[in-house]
Amino acid sequence: MNQLPLRAPRPWIRRRFGYGPAVLAAALVLAAPPSLSTAPAAYTPRAAAPHHAPAGTPAASRWIRAAGAPLTVFAHRGASSAAPENTLVSEEVARRGGTTWIENDVQPSKDGVPYILHDTTVDRTTDGTGALRSLTSAQVDALDAGSWFAPSFAGARVPTLAAQLADLRTRGGNLLLEIKGRHSEAEVARIVREVREQGMTGRVFVQSFDVTSLQRVHDQAPELPLGLLRDVLDADPVAVAAELHLAAYNVADKALSVRPDAVDELHAAGVAVNVWTVDTAARWKVLDELGVDGVITNRPTELTGWIAGRQA
Repeated sequence: MNQLPLRAPRPWIRRRFGYGPAVLAAALVLAAPPSLSTAPAAYTPRAAAPHHAPAGTPAASRWIRAAGAPLTVFAHRGASSAAPENTLVSEEVARRGGTTWIENDVQPSKDGVPYILHDTTVDRTTDGTGALRSLTSAQVDALDAGSWFAPSFAGARVPTLAAQLADLRTRGGNLLLEIKGRHSEAEVARIVREVREQGMTGRVFVQSFDVTSLQRVHDQAPELPLGLLRDVLDADPVAVAAELHLAAYNVADKALSVRPDAVDELHAAGVAVNVWTVDTAARWKVLDELGVDGVITNRPTELTGWIAGRQA
């Protein structure tokens, strides 16, 4: 999502607590046994009636949560408040905290290899400099993507899409994959090929702000569910969803708060609503009661615990 970049723990927090409470929490989580089985955790559609959806809702609404079912938690760039974003260690922290969906960004290197990275440059989250699209895969593979967050994460790498898919396939989890910016037909084809080669078409949900990239995914892989990212609601989100063959309309929390009735409108059309990026219990409560289907958050473990508490 196009929000302000995440930052490493502030210096005063590091001085007082070592490397910040989030980093200490990550260390404790990683030291503990995995909380999820290493067997793949495929998405299982819920069979009950859709939440807030009237009778006659289209069958395509399998991504809409059932009445009484919990929100789906999407770990934004992994457990990005506790570990360096878009890395396999961040993914592992989220997984061990109980999250089964990881949200990450993909874009290609100079030689066309898809990498998991949010920014267009490697400057903020690695020890290198330059646009990802100007660097070869060999150059990207040599970068340290962990030290900027905390010394304990030194040596973490920028993962390829293939590496992340393999990790999810073997250790468990699903991927909400954002195609970052405009991608050519060939670049989309490379992403689709890697998802298919890993046998992950049933566990990957593709989203993007870029309409053309979503259209290319649909043309090449109609089996992959699509979500349109929006920081402002369309005048007619239902019409947009129909035109783009969307399974979900993924909107900024601020935008949805202006027009919350859009949730019921989209549900009636069989389209799920996921909201980004929400990190406070007060907003989790509002969105849960509004009936949205999923929340993308930098605090996936906390949100998972909050949901468990509400259902207890």
